[in-house]
Amino acid sequence: MSTGLTKSSSNGLGKPSSSMEEQEKINEVRRSLGPLTGNLFVYCSDASITRHLRARNWNVKKAIKMLKETLKWRSEYKPEEIRWDEVANEAETGKIYRLNCVDKCGRTVLVMRPSCENTKSTKGKIRYLVYCMENAILNLPADQEQMVWLIDFHGFNMSNISVKVTRETAHVLQDHYPERLGVAILYNPPKIFESFWMVVKPFLEPKTYRKVKFVYSDDLNTKKIMEDLFDMDTLESSFGGNNQVTFNINEYAERMREDDKRMPSFWARETPPVIAQPSAEPIPCFDSVNSKSDSNESDKEQPGNSSSHKVEYEEVLPENSLPEAHGSSSSAGEVHPPGEGITNNDQGLNQVQ
Repeated sequence: MSTGLTKSSSNGLGKPSSSMEEQEKINEVRRSLGPLTGNLFVYCSDASITRHLRARNWNVKKAIKMLKETLKWRSEYKPEEIRWDEVANEAETGKIYRLNCVDKCGRTVLVMRPSCENTKSTKGKIRYLVYCMENAILNLPADQEQMVWLIDFHGFNMSNISVKVTRETAHVLQDHYPERLGVAILYNPPKIFESFWMVVKPFLEPKTYRKVKFVYSDDLNTKKIMEDLFDMDTLESSFGGNNQVTFNINEYAERMREDDKRMPSFWARETPPVIAQPSAEPIPCFDSVNSKSDSNESDKEQPGNSSSHKVEYEEVLPENSLPEAHGSSSSAGEVHPPGEGITNNDQGLNQVQ
């Protein structure tokens, strides 16, 4: 009888206590999927299965359900086949684009600007978001699995946002790209954003919510978040950096078309990529803070009914490096917009595409 298993291992619940048990769970998920071919085979690497298991707190049955739904979605939506020219009209104003630099951890960075919204179609907005997610993943280094979102609220007003689009964005991000978000920076969100924040928080899981950080250019404490995350000489000046370069649609289109050429080879591998240590968490920025898992919270069907949760700073920054911005918190590190009371629901970031 194995001595390395947690007491909950028999029913597939809880984080494994050893790398051997972790690999056993990965193998169990893989067996349940049956034979796979083509892009779905490549997608189901050990790293991908591990992300789905982590997203469901190592509950094998829930991870299998989640992964099967994602495989069905990918087989129908075919996100890896979306090309720049199909979505270029959505990108004209620079409402979402990938920075031509990474953060200090090597993570790709997606910039989002709600005030630059230029289309009406929810379908078109989500398709462009998916294209951007696939492109960000394509450009991740081998030792990283996650990306950073920088959401710029300059010029923002309530007409820029849509609950419907936000809900769909949350669905796509959490259900089909689990554990891909490292941290989301809400840069200079205005006071009027608070009411929308309260509306959309129930759409997000606790683990996702805790990755959202409010940063204000006039707050020295929160500005330090940017300095800890980025080389300020490469970061755009609109986020407090020293780089005066701004979004140029023609130059960006060139970059995206070049990336499109690389996409087929990325999905043409004969064997799925396997991380060297399947048991390892994504390489964190700086030192992670160990804390209790939010298993019971992230698995709940109705996050609005969950209780206050512990903070988990995995894949982001240590607790003392992420000060709150003008807001309050129920437990260390839970960030709320200024004036907001404590709530039990999940994050509400999702920029309005």
